[in-house]
Amino acid sequence: MNPNVQIIEEKLLSDNWYVLKKITFDYQNKSGQWQRQSREAYDRGNGAVILLYHPQNKTVILTRQFRMPTYVNGNETGMLIEACAGLLDKDNAEDCIRRETEEETGYRVSSVRKVFEAYMSPGSVTEILYFFVAEYEATMKVNEGGGAAHEQENIEVLELPFEQALNMIKTGEIRDGKTIMLLQYAKLEGLI
Repeated sequence: MNPNVQIIEEKLLSDNWYVLKKITFDYQNKSGQWQRQSREAYDRGNGAVILLYHPQNKTVILTRQFRMPTYVNGNETGMLIEACAGLLDKDNAEDCIRRETEEETGYRVSSVRKVFEAYMSPGSVTEILYFFVAEYEATMKVNEGGGAAHEQENIEVLELPFEQALNMIKTGEIRDGKTIMLLQYAKLEGLI
């Protein structure tokens, strides 16, 4: 643990959907002085995300679903195009992303590759996200996808030409950070 941080108090503000805490702490700055600070931290657990790509067909599998936080922040329809993702719950990242891939997209992938991990909003959210890629082909399709009914998911599965998906970043049709990161990774690494 960092010797320059001393947690003074953790106050639970909400545990309705996930956990929101107010944390009061002392922080020793580089001049050696201690400062008392308070921050709120939202803990929703860690997650995993995957880009399914078909190198021969030059296509990717993405999803479209309603996201309330984007709706209340100006996204007129609330619909967002994203790479398949989910919370780890009690799984490790690789097991999680295999499960989520099948639930959301209908593809059962045999080989996934972790490419990096990142804190997505470190000023307020504790989540670390594990990023994966995997090749797919038509024979891996085992169901229609669409998400888990018990999770109230209503997910549309999209198969898009890779170059079209990249262009959708420029046009604003794709505005999800994790998806943009994976599409740009695929371009930089020459996956497609």
